[in-house]
Amino acid sequence: MPYIEIKKSVYYEIVKRILDFAFSLLLLIIFLPIIIIVAILIKLDSYGPILADTPERVGKNGKLFKMFKFRSMVENAHEILRENPKFSKLFDAYKKGSYKLKDDPRITRAGSFIRKHSLDEIPQLLNVLRGEMSLVGPRAYYPDELREQQKKYPKTKDAVKVVLSVRPGITGFWQVSGRSEINFDKRIKMDADYVRKRSIVYDLWIILQTPWAMISGKGAL
Repeated sequence: MPYIEIKKSVYYEIVKRILDFAFSLLLLIIFLPIIIIVAILIKLDSYGPILADTPERVGKNGKLFKMFKFRSMVENAHEILRENPKFSKLFDAYKKGSYKLKDDPRITRAGSFIRKHSLDEIPQLLNVLRGEMSLVGPRAYYPDELREQQKKYPKTKDAVKVVLSVRPGITGFWQVSGRSEINFDKRIKMDADYVRKRSIVYDLWIILQTPWAMISGKGAL
């Protein structure tokens, strides 16, 4: 996918990568007890793997990558939604709702809790260590999501190109602002605004807001 690069200083890029790596390693150690508890809850609650088997996401420069997430839905949830005729109306609602469902029957009991507090996002720290994601950045979108939403909101094409010039983030501005339910056109604009304004201080400010967003559930997707 095409992208428009918004250049920042080499200093920013180097410091951001060092902070990403150091913080991710530290957080994985801190979250280790929670990781173990969540993994046990997932296995006890429903059949299937601990990590979600989801389609690839679009990363920096349009490169596809596999995002790590704790499974919060029934097994093969994405295939069921897209391919099972019984879920056709739900899939239509999913696309109309900017690829989000408020009441999703595929979510498990344990999944409801871990999604509310964004615990399903913790494995993405591995994506950060691998250089596929950053701690702070735009949402990591699905390829079909970007294609369909740009058809629905044609004026967002330039914003999408800006967003794809950087690594997607585990957290970001619109997540901590409590505006996770906004439509794609407003969300992608906020993501593009972040890319233009990004700095070490701005990133640290977003990181400091994230724990409260997780605890309160206001940043949950």
